[in-house]
Order: sequence, then structure tokens, then C-alpha cells
Amino acid sequence: MGFKDAKKQLIVCLQSGNVLHEARGNISTKNFLATGQTSITELIDIIYQSAGPSYSSSPHHFAAHIDVHIIRCRHRGIPWYIKWYFTEPDCVFISVHH
Repeated sequence: MGFKDAKKQLIVCLQSGNVLHEARGNISTKNFLATGQTSITELIDIIYQSAGPSYSSSPHHFAAHIDVHIIRCRHRGIPWYIKWYFTEPDCVFISVHH
């Protein structure tokens, strides 16, 4: 899956409420969406404005058959780090922070 498809599928998941969060330590500093520090609307705006060079993907470190998607971008002067994967029909966020 390339950037355009991942971006489109992620926005659809967010708009439809198919959002999960991976359990992890330091969630208050590593997943602003899970803690309510960032809204779904704000995250959609950040993702929508991101460009292809800000995107990468790699196999999940616990399940190599799952692609983990990463967007590193600047939005309103703030550097964002967004990391997720898909488990149909959901998107699962690992990190959403700056």
C-alpha cells in the first residue's frame, strides 16, 4: 500500500470512528489522540495536508505481516509523528505526538 491509499484509508477510518489504540507505556506523551490532547478533526487536517515525502512504512516489530505506516510532517509549525496500522475495518494508532 502506498502513501495515497494509506492516507485515504486512514481518513475514512477516522471519519467513521473505526479507531483503536495500541496499548503502550507513556501513552500520555506518545498518543495525543488516545488522551484527548488532539481531536480526530485536528488529526484529519494534519494527515490531509501531509505529502508523500513525509510518509514511510515498515513491518510491525511483533507481526511482520502487518505494515506499520508513519507520517512525519510539520503542521502549523509543529513537527508531528503519526504511526499506525490497519486491522480491517479499523486503524490502530501506536503514536500521535509532536
